[in-house]
Amino acid sequence: MSAKDTKLYDLLGIAPNANVNEIKKAYRKMAMKYHPDKNPDAGDKFKEISFAYEVLNDPEKKELYDKYGEEGLKEGGGMSGMDPEDLFSMFGFPFGGARRGGPGPRTGQKRKGKDTGYAFPVTLEDLYNGKHAKFPLKKTVNCSGCAGKGSSKPNSVTKCTHCEGRGVTVTLRHLGFGMVQQLQERCRQCNGEGEVIRPKDRCKQCSGNKVVEESKQLDVYVDKGMKHGTKITFAGEGDQIPDILPGDVIIVLQQEKHSVFTRQGNDLLIEKKISLVEALVGFQFTVKHLDGRTLVITLPRGEIVKPGDIKSVENEGMPHLGNPFEKGRLLVKFDIKFPENGSITPEMSKHLELALGKVTPVTGIPADAENVTLKSSGSSDKGRSKYSREVYEDDEDEDDEDEDDPRGGPGVACHQQ
Repeated sequence: MSAKDTKLYDLLGIAPNANVNEIKKAYRKMAMKYHPDKNPDAGDKFKEISFAYEVLNDPEKKELYDKYGEEGLKEGGGMSGMDPEDLFSMFGFPFGGARRGGPGPRTGQKRKGKDTGYAFPVTLEDLYNGKHAKFPLKKTVNCSGCAGKGSSKPNSVTKCTHCEGRGVTVTLRHLGFGMVQQLQERCRQCNGEGEVIRPKDRCKQCSGNKVVEESKQLDVYVDKGMKHGTKITFAGEGDQIPDILPGDVIIVLQQEKHSVFTRQGNDLLIEKKISLVEALVGFQFTVKHLDGRTLVITLPRGEIVKPGDIKSVENEGMPHLGNPFEKGRLLVKFDIKFPENGSITPEMSKHLELALGKVTPVTGIPADAENVTLKSSGSSDKGRSKYSREVYEDDEDEDDEDEDDPRGGPGVACHQQ
């Protein structure tokens, strides 16, 4: 074999006398390195090594290449016998999507159809108490009139001769320099079915489509403690397609926002606004829980609540999934409402000082110190800003008058040349 005929071996980095295992091992290594999913810029390189493997892995094509080089491949009729899925399935790479019919390559097992997901709205009460609901489902099932064959008449279903039953056609485009581009498209003769049925022999029940639509109700059980985003799987309830295992139906819980409670893991959080007196001397308030119970929550006297404080009630949160008798905490976040300005009279201030302690007076004030009073920042700033602006404008007016001509006319501006 001449030197020019070793190009395909060189692409895989192997010697011309490499055995089948060495060829597969070399291709596996190169394919993982240059596959477009991992190396998007190496598409052309991946096509080259795939073509090399396609030839060298086939004893007849390898012999043809070893004797006559790439010209011999072109003249010898090529690559039509190669199943394009065989080339990629050994590495788990998808190729062209699932075909309707037939077991997977080399495995003898049926392919599984796609899973289907549906959003299922639930309330926080549903997740706390549990719920049983019906979910309406529409899906395709194999036609009972023809057992999913498209026709009940014997020998009425034949393999498509155009695609040889694959459902896809593969064509090769020579790009020059020994490179070949492989193109795949759905077979136009059988619409990707791989089979053809004469119109007069088609099943009356499904019109030869092999499947019909069916409606059913799924029993959805929402267990106590489930969360937003929890997935409930119904195995094998997906659309049925002949010779393909149906996929799963996946129900995804979508929790609606609650007006009182916010969930934080297994804890429940509520926000409560209380007065300053309640924060200082204690209080009680009621909460209607998610199961309908009314809780009377008490803060003992002597315990002070500060703005933003969070206090908890144990075992009144969400049930733990799988162990509903154990629950999280009920958290209460407090906001303190202070009295309005002017609502505390001097007499009331005296009583507050007696209860809370007198205000500590300031000592050591210098004789020349100035007294200033705190006010609300909003109106004061606005007034000061307006006053400052008026003074500034008055200054500008005075400057303009200074620039006027002494005779009373307008000032003369100097133009720079």
